[in-house]
Amino acid sequence: MTVLEDDRVLSEAMAASLAGDELAYQNLLLVLAKRLRAYFRRRLPMRLSDHEDLVQETLIAVHTKRHTYDPQQPLAPWVFAIASYKLIDWHRRHGRREALHEPVEDWQDVLADEHAAADPTAALDIRSLLAALPAKQREPIRLVKLEGLSVVEASAQTGLSVSAVKVGIHRGLKALAARIRSRGEG
Repeated sequence: MTVLEDDRVLSEAMAASLAGDELAYQNLLLVLAKRLRAYFRRRLPMRLSDHEDLVQETLIAVHTKRHTYDPQQPLAPWVFAIASYKLIDWHRRHGRREALHEPVEDWQDVLADEHAAADPTAALDIRSLLAALPAKQREPIRLVKLEGLSVVEASAQTGLSVSAVKVGIHRGLKALAARIRSRGEG
């Protein structure tokens, strides 16, 4: 499916939700949440703990402003314009003077990311690196970083507390970085 076909499907789901189809709306929010996580991960790579807050803020804005959406227009530019403004607000709240305002055309890159072909050897490397980690680090990283679940969803799936999931991710990524550095030096 191309990016434009994908956006057409999302636009149709939004139109159906505006007509009262709750299932279409729930599915749309799930897809948008996944795409928004990727969007914020690319823009704030060092602020992992803020991604989910930004995703939720954006989804709330989409929900409260959905009556303003024009079903004749593509959905993705509308959603990612909202996301862009939420990111600018985040920068302002955190004292950043360079509040970034990226062009709305960026939405095509975000949708294309999901369809990009992955390097099969990279998956093998990641699996071997993760296999060396304890389960309390490996599973949260797999669920949140690789599968795109939220910290809360990973907590529910693993039975770990939300803070244990966050700590597991932090410690696991730190251990992986050290292991990768040692491979590069060796």
